[in-house]
Amino acid sequence: MADNAVRSGARQRPLSPHLQIYRWSPTMMTSIVHRATGVGLSIGLAGLAWWLMALASGPDAYATFGDLVFTWIGQFFVFGFVWSLCYHLLNGVRHLAWDFGYGFAPRFANRLSVAIIILSIVLAGGFYLDGLFLFGGT
Repeated sequence: MADNAVRSGARQRPLSPHLQIYRWSPTMMTSIVHRATGVGLSIGLAGLAWWLMALASGPDAYATFGDLVFTWIGQFFVFGFVWSLCYHLLNGVRHLAWDFGYGFAPRFANRLSVAIIILSIVLAGGFYLDGLFLFGGT
């Protein structure tokens, strides 16, 4: 049947839906961000490993680590890692609820997606500020 449409000069359609066809929704955004935060967590684990190695290697190695991490760009990445952890955890709990068959109603799923984004930012901000106070505000 597809061969007949091509031969007759009919307008060709994509074989599967793509991002230009879909209407963006909060659940679509949270799905994409969940994958991105998974990649961010993988990269952040390298920084966490560096921190642990610097901590175990002594004051000079830790000072080198601290010189980078306690800059504004280092703090940006630290906050991004903390936010990725919070977001990935909350969205993972939502996926667990979906595995049990709860939360599929579109209106509820969209509201929960927005709530997850907001709550992850609030949680990350709280953990980040707690870490700043723990390390003396540096």
